[in-house]
Amino acid sequence: MAEQNSQVCTGGPKLIFACSGAADVGAVADQAARKLTRDGAGKMFCLTGIGGRIDGIMKTTQAASSILAIDGCPLNCVKACLEKAGFTTFKHLQLADLGLEKGKSPATEDNINKACSAAMPLL
Repeated sequence: MAEQNSQVCTGGPKLIFACSGAADVGAVADQAARKLTRDGAGKMFCLTGIGGRIDGIMKTTQAASSILAIDGCPLNCVKACLEKAGFTTFKHLQLADLGLEKGKSPATEDNINKACSAAMPLL
């Protein structure tokens, strides 16, 4: 299955999976994914469905033209969840790489926009 999941088809949706964890950077990742969706850059999709191996969510993700994982902190839960489900072809944005530090980076408009700006070229 991992080999099948690593083959990303063209023409499918651009999917965005984001951390929505309890930390402030999880909120930034979540809100950035929602903003990117509102702006038409891609479509936020259900990471929990990947974790639960929900058939329809897995199939839609397999058919995606591109996948972006946005992790709030260096634990990289989004990346790990996708990889454990067999997805290997995706872009990854780690908010700590943008200077957004867990416990010190509230979900302000500036921080959300910073994450969106870094995400756009990855979609």
